[in-house]
Amino acid sequence: MKELEDRILAEGKILPGPVLKVSSFLNHQMDADFIMELGAELARRYGDAGVTKILTIESSGIAIAVACGAALHVPVLFAKKHITSNVSGDLYQTIVHSYTHGTDYTVVVEREYLNAEDRVLIVDDFLANGKAIEGLLDLIRQAGAEAVGAGIAIEKGFQEGGAKLRENGLRVESLAIVDEMSEDGIRFRPET
Repeated sequence: MKELEDRILAEGKILPGPVLKVSSFLNHQMDADFIMELGAELARRYGDAGVTKILTIESSGIAIAVACGAALHVPVLFAKKHITSNVSGDLYQTIVHSYTHGTDYTVVVEREYLNAEDRVLIVDDFLANGKAIEGLLDLIRQAGAEAVGAGIAIEKGFQEGGAKLRENGLRVESLAIVDEMSEDGIRFRPET
């Protein structure tokens, strides 16, 4: 998506790790109108998939997931990284390693919100090593639901996550795929 690539080039910062910081518009301060456009584009790409529910993981993917859910007119569910007093009953749970935070989380979804009749679209802001998506796929499997794909704002194409998920048969649609990232700049994968 050209508009997203342009925003990344104009406002993104490359940090050690390699980390692409897009906090000015995507995952700290949010450009609400732009996020609605991102969600609408993901909804357009998955409009024929029969999506009944969107699943994301807290917290940076929630805004894009809600925008996509609004465009598709389906509920949005997010896996929680911490069990709080308002999480009760039977839970699906799995372990997810966070690339950004360098730690493992036990993420949970209440069973009453995810069931075998659901056709689930996973939505997230970034895809790097794919661990968050794999964890969400595990929750979907536990529920007996069907994963119809993953809609991603920014994929780090130079990391193995997207390729591995696609090799395993998951439809992955990324709005921008960064193939190279260094102090010399960013190179995007051409859209096909």
